[in-house]
Formats: sequence, C-alpha cells, structure tokens
Amino acid sequence: MTGQDLYLPLSFLPPLSGSKFYYHEVIGFDVVDATNGNIGKIESFIEQAAQALFIIKYNEKEILIPVADSIIKKVDRANRIIEIEAPDGLIDIYL
Repeated sequence: MTGQDLYLPLSFLPPLSGSKFYYHEVIGFDVVDATNGNIGKIESFIEQAAQALFIIKYNEKEILIPVADSIIKKVDRANRIIEIEAPDGLIDIYL
C-alpha cells in the first residue's frame, strides 16, 4: 500500500480551542473586522506555501484576508464568527 493516500474521519482530529481552527471547521463563518464590521462569510481557503488566505464572499465580491495570528483576534464557534483586525486599507482594496 506504499504510495497510497490515507484518509481518516474528521472525528479523529483533536478539538482545537481559542483562535486555533481547522480550515474545514470555519467555512460559512461570518468575518467581522474591527473597522469595517461584517465583511461576509468564509467561502473557502487558498493554501499557499508562504501564507494561507481566507476567501470571503461579500456582495458578489471576493475579499482575500491572510490567515495570521496578528489578524485573527477571536474565533467564536458558538456564534460562527471570526473577529479580525485587518491592516489599514486591505479590505478597501476589494470594496
């Protein structure tokens, strides 16, 4: 079976807490920026070697936000909200 992919049920993943999360866990979460308020829902991710990005859908537009501890301030699993503090001007580029 060398060279074959191995898949495990998601239930085998250990639960994360605080601002740590699995990408699949936060799809559909609202993203609330400290300056701009609710900027939409997480639709998917771009996973690059240098930096993963949230793809957020807002009124038929896509907003790309880096997945970084310096930007993500709080993950509220109960209310399905991620609070961020985006760098000045980043969100304005997309709106």
